[in-house]
Amino acid sequence: MKMRKKILIDLSILKYKYCGLGQVAFNYGEYFKKNYTLSEGYELYLLVPRKEFGAFGNDVKYVARGFFHKTFPFLIPKVDVWHAIHQLSPFKPFSKKTKYILTIHDFNFIYEKTPEKARQYLKKIQRKVDRADKIVCISFFSKQECERYIDLKGKEIEVIYNGVERLDNAKSQCPDFVEKDKPFFFTIGQIVKKKNFHVLLPLMKSFPDKKLYIVGESKKEYGDFLECLIQEENLTNVHLVGTVSNEERVWLYKHCEAFLFPSLLEGFGLPVIEAMQFGKPVFSSKETSLKEIGDKYAFFWDSFEPQEMKKVIDEHLNSFYQAPVLAEKCKAYALSFSYQNHIERYLNIYLAI
Repeated sequence: MKMRKKILIDLSILKYKYCGLGQVAFNYGEYFKKNYTLSEGYELYLLVPRKEFGAFGNDVKYVARGFFHKTFPFLIPKVDVWHAIHQLSPFKPFSKKTKYILTIHDFNFIYEKTPEKARQYLKKIQRKVDRADKIVCISFFSKQECERYIDLKGKEIEVIYNGVERLDNAKSQCPDFVEKDKPFFFTIGQIVKKKNFHVLLPLMKSFPDKKLYIVGESKKEYGDFLECLIQEENLTNVHLVGTVSNEERVWLYKHCEAFLFPSLLEGFGLPVIEAMQFGKPVFSSKETSLKEIGDKYAFFWDSFEPQEMKKVIDEHLNSFYQAPVLAEKCKAYALSFSYQNHIERYLNIYLAI
């Protein structure tokens, strides 16, 4: 009788479930909870924190994410295929016979970290690439970055876009901070310098009749900088509101007049696709991966000068709503980034390799 192949997916980042990568891992687990059964032609193992055992059904096998497994990888069951869903997981297969698939998201650390810290990160990724049997990047931009910073030694890279959780049918709840019946713009992301949120503040002087809600966990230095700018410029229509619940996030996407995303560093740009699920016009930076991911469905700023940014919004905001077909095209495009499409492409790799 032919033995079924054993496939392990490293979801250890679930330790930080509510960060971006943690949500990617959670959606992998949810996909297999709904779609994997023992009748499949392979055995599925999920490397997760112990508290997640049983969270994704009873048919998958669970492997604990713990100190001993990181230090002594031979304690992890031997598998045929191992998929690391991001490039900096501390876990790796022990057996050299195990086929290793590595997903690379971005090289943002090159621009954010000190030169010494960036070199350390690069060495870690280089070792993983050297070990990998298959390398996947989440965008063509991140593929270009990988080719620029890593010695691939002739290995080819495949591009598989991130899956994006479907939110447009999810429960929603109006946040307490929203002033009802007042039109508003919305943006979301960790409040750090690379998100470039400060360019939105002078822009909002030109839209005194609209609010801007900036949502995200605030890192002290940049968050304090934004708060000072808001006070100095007396911007009563700009609000840093911190983190919100998933229901509140859905409500803000659903009811905003437009989604603004001036970020400078993205390996993918998840919020762009999330906003499009709701048929909202997206105004975005064209930096790094954003031009690629927004494609012809987003509107892009060529400059961060306030009047130039306003001009782009004025040119496209009303016309977007006057042509309902544009919203429908955005929705259809956004739904092409489903987790089903995403994971099915990886399943093809697992089984082929």
